[in-house]
Amino acid sequence: MPISLNQEEMMREIIIDNYKNPRNFKETDDPSYITIHMDSDSCIDDIYIQVKIKDGIIEDALWHGKGCAISSASTSIMTENIKGKNEKEAMKMMEEFNKMLAGQPYDEEALGDAICFANVNRQPSRITCANISWRGLAKAFKEEEEKEHESK
Repeated sequence: MPISLNQEEMMREIIIDNYKNPRNFKETDDPSYITIHMDSDSCIDDIYIQVKIKDGIIEDALWHGKGCAISSASTSIMTENIKGKNEKEAMKMMEEFNKMLAGQPYDEEALGDAICFANVNRQPSRITCANISWRGLAKAFKEEEEKEHESK
């Protein structure tokens, strides 16, 4: 179903708001957080994702660094959306987000405010910006899994 002009304006407003007023934009030196550095060769994006996972639940998600409007807003929205979720729920959200960016059918309900990036695939170069933090989250999950495996 095509997105109406009204919806497009609302989506832009969500992106701009999350860029100008980023959520969870702070840094911690708490060693219980997994810190993942992500950067881009094609944009100014140079961000750090910090995730605290306890008993399989994402207790907290922070980020810091610099990024373009798309990557900053996407990271802000991602950190808000994943808090309190387990890894499986967050991975489902990530999967649906990537389907959306690829122009494939996706579950809108799984995305929350991340739905505002539905039109990013009109500019393929911006897809990398939109999913940089999500790829960082996948790396954090992999690191957490390796840490758990080593402790057994």
